Amino acid sequence: MAGPKLLLGSLAVLVIAVGAMVIPSFLCRPADPKLDELGIVPPFTLRDDRDHPFTEADMRGRVSMVNFIFTRCDAICPTSTMRMEKIQEKTFDVGAKVVMVSFSVDPEYDTPARLAAYAKQYRADSNRWRFLTGDLAQMTRLIEGTFMISMQRDGTTPSGAPSIAHQGFFLLVDQHLHIRGAYASDDTQRLDEMIRDARYLARTGS
Repeated sequence: MAGPKLLLGSLAVLVIAVGAMVIPSFLCRPADPKLDELGIVPPFTLRDDRDHPFTEADMRGRVSMVNFIFTRCDAICPTSTMRMEKIQEKTFDVGAKVVMVSFSVDPEYDTPARLAAYAKQYRADSNRWRFLTGDLAQMTRLIEGTFMISMQRDGTTPSGAPSIAHQGFFLLVDQHLHIRGAYASDDTQRLDEMIRDARYLARTGS
């Protein structure tokens, strides 16, 4: 009987040890995020940095992290774009389930060729990160109307570039084109939350 008792005792110790490791990690797992719906992306037709048509259909079925830049910007855009580059690195493992989209707020100047040079400067993965430009009127309706980001010009900077009062927010758009969150680009913790929220949407499709 000593053999079976020893075996049962060993199994009991093993079960207790596994439970001690699994239960705390389960209890410490963060709750699923509660994401609001802040609007829906309407139909649009723009051009990307490859000079290809880009429409809302290219965002459908993927989770998109969106920001707003222009290539002549010498204020917040370089920092914002560097942070998007870091986000690209942090989400490489999810592939095309989570993508990045950068809209120009200076579309009359930012041609596809200029955006392509800008994308190269920040090592943008062409499979996951697109830069968009297009007709000024359509982009204004989309950026100011839907995304609620200002494109208002306020003179020029010392370098001669236009001063465009666009806010430094990143937006999260789900697979169904619903805007699910806004995140300050200068808040590292909020950007980490955006990555977590994007992973959640990619995993659940909700």
